[in-house]
Amino acid sequence: MAAVSLSVSTVKPLGERVFVKVSPSEEKTAGGLYLPETAKEKPQVGEVVQVGPGKRNDDGARQEMEVKIGDKVLYSKYAGTDIKLGTEEYVLLSEKDILAVVS
Repeated sequence: MAAVSLSVSTVKPLGERVFVKVSPSEEKTAGGLYLPETAKEKPQVGEVVQVGPGKRNDDGARQEMEVKIGDKVLYSKYAGTDIKLGTEEYVLLSEKDILAVVS
């Protein structure tokens, strides 16, 4: 089996899926205490780096995606598939798992 080299530019989501770069989680609490790796919560905010073409309607036409590359989004905590490319963390999720666009 051949090894596959993945990068952000080679990943193109299908259908209504979105590829999001995960924002780093907080290293310390508001009181200044550093959190161990096991106590950190899973991040829910990230930046959209790739989007799929959108899902098909009943008549076969594509429905336009509501998010675009560069949008900062808030998504469900346990949604999607976690992917690590190099040192960066990403999540591949469905557009319906995105809760809001953060400005």
